Amino acid sequence: MILGIKKLHELVKEIKLVENLCDREMNNPEGAGFDLRLSEVYELEGDGFLGIEERDTPRIKLVGHCHPEKEPKDDYFIFEPGKYYLVKTMEKVNLPTNLSGIIFPRTTLFRSGLGLFNGIVQPGYCGELTFGLCNLGQSNIKITFGARVVHITFHEVLGQGNEYRGQWQGGRVATQGKETQV
Repeated sequence: MILGIKKLHELVKEIKLVENLCDREMNNPEGAGFDLRLSEVYELEGDGFLGIEERDTPRIKLVGHCHPEKEPKDDYFIFEPGKYYLVKTMEKVNLPTNLSGIIFPRTTLFRSGLGLFNGIVQPGYCGELTFGLCNLGQSNIKITFGARVVHITFHEVLGQGNEYRGQWQGGRVATQGKETQV
């Protein structure tokens, strides 16, 4: 079951389900979830490894982030054609073990040629969210930091959910070298 806005607003107040929501999401949200905003952009560098028990993601380089002191018209990132980026949200989620989150692209992303690569947000996860974003089109696409780029819906977990215990907890974007998976 997808939770509606009234219940989501209750959970934002009671357990800080989502922190740092913009005024629009607090006062006039659309649909059955919240839009989340662009905060940071990273490029990948070097090789990566995903083994059965170990992993090592490519290194990341921060190439853009929100500057609150700037005017929105001057605080943006240009997503170049054919390039893959990792992007991070301004908002932080705090999921209890009875809820999971599912991320969807806002339609303007794919209407602009941007492909979103994402997964489910597991029960018990706390932190900012990171996604892959690739410009699959032919044009440069400018996105202002703070613009709404994805939509999250929250779903009830029936039965017993297991708490997320992965190493991405807290909004970490990449590994710091080879590490053993939890």
